[in-house]
Amino acid sequence: MVAEIAAEYGFEITHLEIGQDDQVDLLVSAPPKLSVTNIVRWLKGTTAFQLFRQCPELQTSDGQQKNRHLWSPGYYVESIGAVNEPAVAKYIDDQRQHEK
Repeated sequence: MVAEIAAEYGFEITHLEIGQDDQVDLLVSAPPKLSVTNIVRWLKGTTAFQLFRQCPELQTSDGQQKNRHLWSPGYYVESIGAVNEPAVAKYIDDQRQHEK
């Protein structure tokens, strides 16, 4: 799902890891014309919309009240150069090993 979103908006997900605590780590390659804010908004908004449509039970927090928040409101971003990309990719891969 995220690869399709990236392709639609002109950026690339080069690494993805989902931890046991539902933390999502992404390594994204994007041209300078795309803002980080828009990339996060596209990813969070589109995935939430599609998942709520496919799995409506995700919207229900207590069986009655609708909760339309799939993602936490915050995010962490760090810009890296091409030299650091392998190190960041390794860090993302290693997250799964630390959780075991």
